[in-house]
Amino acid sequence: MLDHLAARGPASLHVILLHGLEGSSHSVYMQGVLSILARRGFSATAINFRSCARDPKDISRMLPNRRPRFYHSGETGDLDFVVRTLRSRLPEARLVAFGASLGGNALLKWLGEHPDQNLISAAATISVPYDLAVGAEYLERGAGPFYVARFLRTLKKKVKDVVERYPQVPVDLQTTMRSRTFREFDDAATAPLHGFKDASDYYARSSSIDYLGLIRTPTLCINAEDDPFLPREVLARARATASPSVELLVTERGGHTGFISGSAPWNCVYWAEELVVEWLGANIRS
Repeated sequence: MLDHLAARGPASLHVILLHGLEGSSHSVYMQGVLSILARRGFSATAINFRSCARDPKDISRMLPNRRPRFYHSGETGDLDFVVRTLRSRLPEARLVAFGASLGGNALLKWLGEHPDQNLISAAATISVPYDLAVGAEYLERGAGPFYVARFLRTLKKKVKDVVERYPQVPVDLQTTMRSRTFREFDDAATAPLHGFKDASDYYARSSSIDYLGLIRTPTLCINAEDDPFLPREVLARARATASPSVELLVTERGGHTGFISGSAPWNCVYWAEELVVEWLGANIRS
């Protein structure tokens, strides 16, 4: 499902937005970027990944997925379709893209898969985990299980719904419902639903760190050293493997998609969202 923001005047810049795990176009960071784009008169298309779209009249209600699958960190087919469709429908607009967390990983992977096709003029991401296997392991310690449990509550419901509507899917529902880590869940559900051998195969084929060196589109990647979703050493490896077209901005603080300055809660400035829009406008490829 797609949500669209109309331009105020001619659409000189059109931004494609991709949300993070279990997010949607209603996520805070997505609404933040969309509000900045609206203020500047730009147009946009926010992609709600399969099973993530919500009824705008009731944000707690998720619209049903019509296929025996949903989405994952390496799924780029839907993004590719949206990019090519918008390119044909908006021939005069400059297409750029923004992705957060899982959506950013998918965006970087897609850019690496299509380095020679001038479809996107510039891209930006925040809080991409880059190495999915290392990130999944990192989330098994410290405060990680708290974040994982929150995500698994809704992910398990989605898998249960898929199995009930499509009994032929190769998913062990009991094992899925018992899972307590991302690796356990991805082994039991994500991998078999989407054609991977197991979680390790899924992580190896979907991690954006292996695509950073192939990217030729001007790309800004913003990360924080205190991100609970990945250790610092992944950021060093991402910087070392990235192509010259990729600019990595790493801050000491910011957590996971929490780049805030000012005096909270009265004068918060979500500076990463502001920077993303400014950077995309300034670095579009001719």
